[in-house]
Amino acid sequence: MSENANPIQAMDSQRVWELLTQLPYGRLAVQAAGLVDIFPVNYVVSQCKLYFRTAQGTKLASLVVNHHVAFEVDRVRDGHVESVVVHGRARRLETRAELEAAEELPLQPWAPTEKFHYVVLEPDDATGREFTMHTGADPQPA
Repeated sequence: MSENANPIQAMDSQRVWELLTQLPYGRLAVQAAGLVDIFPVNYVVSQCKLYFRTAQGTKLASLVVNHHVAFEVDRVRDGHVESVVVHGRARRLETRAELEAAEELPLQPWAPTEKFHYVVLEPDDATGREFTMHTGADPQPA
């Protein structure tokens, strides 16, 4: 690699969606009442949308106040880092047809709590980047 080459590479759209489909959990960032909060969620991808389940609480209440969210996944293995960020709109599923379709998804809560609400994140954009970790003895100051 030449000295002028950028060590951080953008992922194409196909690779972004491959990674989103392969990874079973991510972090949902929501904003309400002037605060930003982040929640770990397990999810599934179906038709280029992300689905997860949640209980009544801060996460669900935040989506009612402001449905614009960010979602992030990372994978680090053998010194190679891949990261995807999705920006979009999240909403609770409410119609019978939506709920029946969501029930067919392979989406089970990981935590031993009741999660009766299904949420869909409809992306406005999804971007990713990847790089190999720097292994030098003395990292450069930022």
